[in-house]
Amino acid sequence: MRITEVHVYAKDLPIVGGPYTMSHSLLHAIDTTVVKMVSDTGLVGWGEVAPIGPVYQPQHGLGARAAIAEMAPGLIGESALAPLLFRRRMDGLLNSHSYAKSALDIAYLDMLGKHHGVRVAELLGGVAQERLPGYYAIGLVSPDEAAAIAAEKVAMGYPRIQLKAGGRDVSIDIEAVRKTWERIGTSAQLIVDANRGMTASEALRLCLACADIPFTLEQPCNTMEEVASLRNKIPHPLALDENTEGLADVIRAIVMGACDSFGFKISRFGGPTGMTAVRDLCAARSMPHNVEDMWGGDIVSAAILHVAATVEPRLMEGVWTSGNYIEEHFDPENGIAVDAGHFTLPSGPGLGITPLEDRIGTLTASYA
Repeated sequence: MRITEVHVYAKDLPIVGGPYTMSHSLLHAIDTTVVKMVSDTGLVGWGEVAPIGPVYQPQHGLGARAAIAEMAPGLIGESALAPLLFRRRMDGLLNSHSYAKSALDIAYLDMLGKHHGVRVAELLGGVAQERLPGYYAIGLVSPDEAAAIAAEKVAMGYPRIQLKAGGRDVSIDIEAVRKTWERIGTSAQLIVDANRGMTASEALRLCLACADIPFTLEQPCNTMEEVASLRNKIPHPLALDENTEGLADVIRAIVMGACDSFGFKISRFGGPTGMTAVRDLCAARSMPHNVEDMWGGDIVSAAILHVAATVEPRLMEGVWTSGNYIEEHFDPENGIAVDAGHFTLPSGPGLGITPLEDRIGTLTASYA
């Protein structure tokens, strides 16, 4: 079985209840890129990547499609049965640009799973759990609103709540943490995520002012060194997210002792295939982590679940998808949705979803 066609689509995903606010961004819609990969046997694999705008990190929608254009012609005729060699072929065609490779990797694995009649999670090593804990991310809203949303989501069954912070007066973040804690207590794990929007001084102020509240502080500062400087000054665990742009960064963080856990985006590692090395490294060092991606529709959401399902349960802190924030599903029957704060792994072969082609956006390029 060989790859004979690659088709690329672009689609804007409006954000329900938007804008979605972070320390560096105000988002009304997300530009997602969908890949349709076809084999000489007629099997179709679907992939997707959706960077959060052009300023969150050095990835954006136009960049994804440009990078795919560099690789796709050289992938035609390649074996569709050798995922490691496919990954090496992409690396040989284009240096870096892992996020664009992620969409192709997801499509490849979807097609390979359908060929073998197994789920992507089984291709990645096996399903450790079918039902996965979700978490809900609350944007930069007022402290009262944040506390109310958190209480509502905990009542729905979410075991993990993330509060966005940074990019505003730290006293507001302190108030948001305190009011949220008053509402939810220990009924859910509390994460405070600044998305690199704080100085080390601001992060220190937040933690000292909330020393009695058990929460994890996620990516407070811009660099790994700034985050590491807080380790011996604060009473809270630290998590890294944006600083983990590849396997080498994860190794560096562990060697430095820069954090206690990770927030992983699958597209930073070139897709599910690349995530397996990160997963196994974290298992070797007993490092908890969550699995998610920047944004996207049902395709990338399904890929997230398949990766998360293979993680050792004691190390799987939570799963996030953008399903709560998008208006329509690519697959109206099997679209990824949360139930009582948890996700269920799709049951069909490959990703377990079948997008409708009239829902995946505008065709921008085809390679054959």
